[in-house]
Amino acid sequence: MNQRLQQFLQAENLSQSQFADSINVARASVSHILAGRNKPGFEFIESMSRRYPSLNLEWLVTGKGKMYKNTAAAPQNAVSAPAEATPDPPADLFPDIPTTESNTLFSEQKQPKPQIFTKQQAASAKPRAISRIVVFYDDGTYQELK
Repeated sequence: MNQRLQQFLQAENLSQSQFADSINVARASVSHILAGRNKPGFEFIESMSRRYPSLNLEWLVTGKGKMYKNTAAAPQNAVSAPAEATPDPPADLFPDIPTTESNTLFSEQKQPKPQIFTKQQAASAKPRAISRIVVFYDDGTYQELK
């Protein structure tokens, strides 16, 4: 499946980070899936389905059929409609998985927007101090510095 996901990213002309941002998952998750270290979970596939409704999930999961549901459908642009505007996937897409509140998507979790200060606001604001730094290493480990 990781090869088909890579093919999809090439067809959509998306980098790994652009794709991760578009479906609201951690960039490391996409990297691990493409490298074959992890397999995508239900929320990952469901999020892809919501963001890219023309993607044929049967092709993505099993390799059967064509990449897109409609052969006339062109790949979506990375800046197309937001995830909230895309339709829900069919209810029978994953019949063995019960629908519960625990199956929430990352896209439904609102992330706080960073504050942007003008020079005047920054000058009048209290001085800020760094509270923590997180360093991520290429072996998948991290270190938090406080």
